[in-house]
Amino acid sequence: MENLSDIQPATLESVWAAFRETDRLFKESREAFDRRSEAIDLEMKQSREDFDRRMKESGADFDRRMQKLESITGSISNNYGKFAEEYFFNSFQKGKQNFFGEKFDEIKKNLKGTETDDEFDIVMLNGHSVGLVEVKFKAHENDIPKVLKKVYTFRANFPKYQNHKVYLGLATMAFYPELEDECIQQGIAVIKQVGDTVVINDKHLKAFFS
Repeated sequence: MENLSDIQPATLESVWAAFRETDRLFKESREAFDRRSEAIDLEMKQSREDFDRRMKESGADFDRRMQKLESITGSISNNYGKFAEEYFFNSFQKGKQNFFGEKFDEIKKNLKGTETDDEFDIVMLNGHSVGLVEVKFKAHENDIPKVLKKVYTFRANFPKYQNHKVYLGLATMAFYPELEDECIQQGIAVIKQVGDTVVINDKHLKAFFS
């Protein structure tokens, strides 16, 4: 144990020396802290960039998967739609063109408009009447306004039929009661598959005039 007599009294030089040493140690500690902080900031930045890159890659991969799924779904839907169109069109052809209480001279399918982008799935024509049949693989009540609009878009696209009366029909592979009731109320023929045959309910049919 040191004796008090052995402790040298502090001088101005020793005090300044102690301050300088303390300042040096503080600066070294501060520089080490700053270097460590910079390293942490760099690591965090790299981590964020890596995370963002992974998220973008993941998002791009997700988008590609969704596009592929939408493409497949769209193809399936289109195939079902084309199947329904072919099925009903062939059934109409085999029916000797007697529909809606009239004899039609010709039947056309997928008739495209010249003035608008409308396409008419099945069109039946004679000298005074037009039969327009909208075909859906699986129809919905939301399709009814589109069917009714066909009267006006057909006349806009084919003015020579302005004075023809127009009959409307909705053909689908599956009707549900609410849809069938709405067609009946609007004067649209109900055309559906029952077993191996096509059944047409047109007792309520309305003739649309110009």
